[in-house]
Formats: sequence, structure tokens, C-alpha cells
Amino acid sequence: MDAGTTLLGSLLAAAGVLGAAAVAYLGKRGENALSGYSSLTEKLQSERDRLERQVAERDSRINELSSLHTADQSEIARLRLDIHRLGGAP
Repeated sequence: MDAGTTLLGSLLAAAGVLGAAAVAYLGKRGENALSGYSSLTEKLQSERDRLERQVAERDSRINELSSLHTADQSEIARLRLDIHRLGGAP
């Protein structure tokens, strides 16, 4: 029974070492996956921030052009009135 106990103990120890190695391997894979996920999240957030800035700049430019358009329309209307008042055809 002494040899059997030693053999059983050796097999259990080997199984424990293999189990620990498997856990370490899977843990490292999980760590790498988490790191990759964090990196991807940071890239997506920076891209989102960049796009939000672009949209804000575009909206600002649209507002500026809209006010210029309104001013131009007012000027056109004023000039048409002047032409009509002076006897011309618009």
C-alpha cells in the first residue's frame, strides 16, 4: 500500500500542477482580453469625442451661414424695394 499511496499522491500532485497551469493560462488570457477591451474602449471614446467636436464646429458654421443668409435676403429685399421705388423692374 505504500507504493500505491505514493503513486496516488504523485498523480494528485501532477493533476494539481496541471490544474494550476490551466488556471494561470486562462487567467492570463482573460487579463489580455480585458486589456484589449480597455484599449478598444479608450479608442472608441476618443473617436466619439473627436466626432462630437466636429459636429459642434459644423453646427456653429451652419448657424453662422444661416445668419449670413438671412442678412443677404434682407439686403436683396431692400435693394428690390429701391429698384421698384426708382422705377425699375426687379
